[in-house]
Amino acid sequence: MLKGKKILIGITGSIAAYKIPLLVRLFVREGAEVQVVMTENARDFVTPLTLSTISKRPVFTFPFNEVDGTWNSHVDMGNWADLMIIAPASAATLSKMASGMADNLLVTTYLSAKCPVFFAPAMDLDMYKHPTTAANVQKLVSFGHQLIEPQVGELASGLCGAGRMEEPENILDAVTKYFNKKQHLSGKNILITAGPTYEYIDPVRFIGNFSSGQMGYALAIEAAERGAKVTLVSGPVNLTISHPNIRLINVVSASEMYDAALAAFAESQITIMAAAVADFTPEKKSDHKIKKEHALKSIILVPTKDILAAAGKLKQADQILVGFALETDQEIENARKKLQNKNLDLIVLNSLNNPGAGFGVNTNKISILDKSGNQNDYPLKPKTEVASDILDRISELIK
Repeated sequence: MLKGKKILIGITGSIAAYKIPLLVRLFVREGAEVQVVMTENARDFVTPLTLSTISKRPVFTFPFNEVDGTWNSHVDMGNWADLMIIAPASAATLSKMASGMADNLLVTTYLSAKCPVFFAPAMDLDMYKHPTTAANVQKLVSFGHQLIEPQVGELASGLCGAGRMEEPENILDAVTKYFNKKQHLSGKNILITAGPTYEYIDPVRFIGNFSSGQMGYALAIEAAERGAKVTLVSGPVNLTISHPNIRLINVVSASEMYDAALAAFAESQITIMAAAVADFTPEKKSDHKIKKEHALKSIILVPTKDILAAAGKLKQADQILVGFALETDQEIENARKKLQNKNLDLIVLNSLNNPGAGFGVNTNKISILDKSGNQNDYPLKPKTEVASDILDRISELIK
């Protein structure tokens, strides 16, 4: 799978850099072309000569060649690569990537890269646990980058914990799996809904929920990386997304999401309704802010249109329809009822009773149920990996 692939490896100043010559060798042995860019601090841990000898290409650290002054173009390298890996990714470089601080060749190349980006953090356990590092990792994942999580083990400090860079063989495996999956959904149109809906009471107040949209956005990115053309209908979220295979449609209310989703449904071979759509909306909405002295004693609510049920009625034999169920009690029973009543092929169940699952967190713990009575249970995982599990299960239906 890697023959002829162009792999750009960015090395930062971490003791784990000693593992990268082996990683380069593994990629070269698989037939990939490897270009190495390293920070100045990384040269203290592994030499450019070693990496150049193994990769059979010059290794770059500075924007200009130290001998003849020629330009080492970060733009050309960013356009050249089929995939970029920053490994090891130090806390400092993660911060620069997340904020766009382009003060070295590696980060300017990263900012120029149009390809998928993988990053493998490596640092001491307290640094990895620090809120700033966690926020930077989350931000990079929201960009669609693939986190190769550090492992628990002995660290250079002598402590033992999370922060040990993943082994080269496992990084190779992750990249190989990525290219194996990349075109599996090529030619498929996928509709995904994400985020909450806001049902306005007046111009400044609304009824909503705590959905962050992370699950739907992770699904959109994963589907696009697998070659699908994705229509993402998103409620109001604090997320950004940029991928040539993704068409983003922003909506606010359940009614707007209904119209946008149903308009795209007929042309979609696969539909995943991951949005947390409001079940009720105010019967009357004020055009002006309601003043305290005119406060409402009650708000009459009416049901919103059921997007999933409407799609289930329209679904054709060659379409796959997937719904989500967030439950607090009788989870399996309620999910199976929803699966049957709304004519779904799969339903993804998550429970608010499971720590780390549900709204506003980066992780999820799911079960996937199908209409044949099968149930697949998954452990708590980052939502990016959950998205991969869901699309793997959908792929089984396609096969």
